[in-house]
Amino acid sequence: MSTEVQRERKPVILEMKGIVKSFGPVKALKHVDFAVHRGEVHAICGENGAGKSTLMKVLSGVYPHGSYEGEIVFDNAPVAFRSIRDSEAAGIVIIHQELALCPNLSIVENIFLGQQPVKGGRIQWDQMRQEATRLLAKVGLQESPDTLVGSIGVGKQQLVEIAKALSKRVRLLILDEPTAALNDDDSEQLLELVRQLRAEGVTSVIISHKLNEIAAIADATTIIRDGETIETLDMHGAEPVSEDRIIRSMVGRSLENRYPDRTPQIGEELLRIEDWTVEHPYLPGRLSSDRINMTVRRGEIVGVAGLMGAGRTELAMSIFGHSYGSHRAGRVLKEGKEVDTSTVQRAIDAGIAYVTEDRKELGLNLIGPIRENVTAAALGRISKGASLDLHGERTIAEKYRQDLGIKTGSIENPVGNLSGGNQQKVSLARWMFTDPDVLILDEPTRGIDVGAKYEIYTIINELAAQGKAVIVISSEMPELIGLCDRIYTINEGWVSGEVSRPEFSQETLMRLMTTEQEGAQG
Repeated sequence: MSTEVQRERKPVILEMKGIVKSFGPVKALKHVDFAVHRGEVHAICGENGAGKSTLMKVLSGVYPHGSYEGEIVFDNAPVAFRSIRDSEAAGIVIIHQELALCPNLSIVENIFLGQQPVKGGRIQWDQMRQEATRLLAKVGLQESPDTLVGSIGVGKQQLVEIAKALSKRVRLLILDEPTAALNDDDSEQLLELVRQLRAEGVTSVIISHKLNEIAAIADATTIIRDGETIETLDMHGAEPVSEDRIIRSMVGRSLENRYPDRTPQIGEELLRIEDWTVEHPYLPGRLSSDRINMTVRRGEIVGVAGLMGAGRTELAMSIFGHSYGSHRAGRVLKEGKEVDTSTVQRAIDAGIAYVTEDRKELGLNLIGPIRENVTAAALGRISKGASLDLHGERTIAEKYRQDLGIKTGSIENPVGNLSGGNQQKVSLARWMFTDPDVLILDEPTRGIDVGAKYEIYTIINELAAQGKAVIVISSEMPELIGLCDRIYTINEGWVSGEVSRPEFSQETLMRLMTTEQEGAQG
């Protein structure tokens, strides 16, 4: 089934042959062949659940030798890694999408955690700081080695992870969705660092859903679908490799339109936010939301655009149960009547739901079964007195599994075992079960592939068709343009503009997103 476009390349440094990995009766990897050439950036693409991350966990020893079938050859020698420590000793380092850093430790402590140089029974702190300073300069991070990791942003934390990998004499660097949570500037800085490492002879494997980034940096791209290698594309071949070409291979069909067709049926005003003003939780006197006014009608999808730090998530969380900052002024009206959203339960009772941008940390119980996650926000609806109706819970969870197309063998499976797109469907199901009139969706497609995105867009359209008012916060302007009826732009906590569909363009949105408020707070 696998095909490969050939070109003159450096010798192969990694070859994985006939990899099969099963979890009980489910085969996550059916027969994967994968080869990486020395000194290249090799991208892996595929829909959520295709097996990309599973393959890299097999390679790095997260799934040890003996738990899978097939052969791994690294630098012309067969290897049988039984742990991450084994693969790191060989020069293979994986940086997972969920960064493995300790926020309460310093940068230098994180870089050398588990590998501190010791002399005479004492940790050599001066040596560690000196080496950490060199590594931070190499990755372009201008921070003191003694800075707490928890005090720096996600983009800088990614650079700390790469510095940590370089401290282990990395020869093959695996990056799993490295830019999923980064803004454009941080993403470009990270990609430039990967280019720099390539120039120095470091081989990289990148798993990413951002096809524009793959086109910009990859030398070769392997597509995996349903646990099988489909093909490997030469990104520098005679014929250019388009995003549509990759998508067709990923999903097994052409996605001519990345957004499902929709004819809006917009009704009367359902939600109104008036003069909403919230003080920052840590900076007294600074407003995270500054006299914000917004409306949403029944059946309408309204977007919220803004640069990182503009205050979009802060606005949503402050509306939903005053979960961010200190409310100073303003009110929420539903169907013209003021409603109390001062606690999460009161917001839910008022018919408002909020799907967080951070599904893994804040949105889901990853070790809990799908069944419990679906019903967790409205247990009263499946309770009889002081007891839960477990049969009713199973029936409801099974209904959402089928209605939303959650790909799993059983609703008893832990949510953490699902792909990102299916986790997002569970998160949506949880809040749909509360039967809200208003849904606030914060980055609903972050870190999921184009096929799963289309499914999420279809669900959003169906919610609007039911007469719900839907607010979508997204960092992807094409997504907002393809999905929404109106878009508000936010900059530094205030509404800097409002755009209707006929006026949609990325240029218009960017201009409004960067418009400064007159007499803005310092």
